[in-house]
Amino acid sequence: MSRVCELSGKGPMTGNTVSHANNKSRRRFLPNLNDVTLISDILGQSFKLRVSAHALRTVDHRGGLDAFLAKSKDDELSGKALKIKRDVEKALSAA
Repeated sequence: MSRVCELSGKGPMTGNTVSHANNKSRRRFLPNLNDVTLISDILGQSFKLRVSAHALRTVDHRGGLDAFLAKSKDDELSGKALKIKRDVEKALSAA
């Protein structure tokens, strides 16, 4: 299981751990990922995704999963999220 957010594409970053004596050693900064179930209003079903806390706040701010996917770029989304986005767009065009 990779440590990458399925909605925002946020992944691990690298940096230094700096001690009190100013010794530097490499470390990884991991994203705060949570397993969540998000509901699509248009499709009427729920989806289990691995999402960062930051992306979860953005989904809530934009008004739900459907609105978030409509505004998001395709290259940031995972394959699973991209499929959900295409299904939402297809349902919107059919309605």
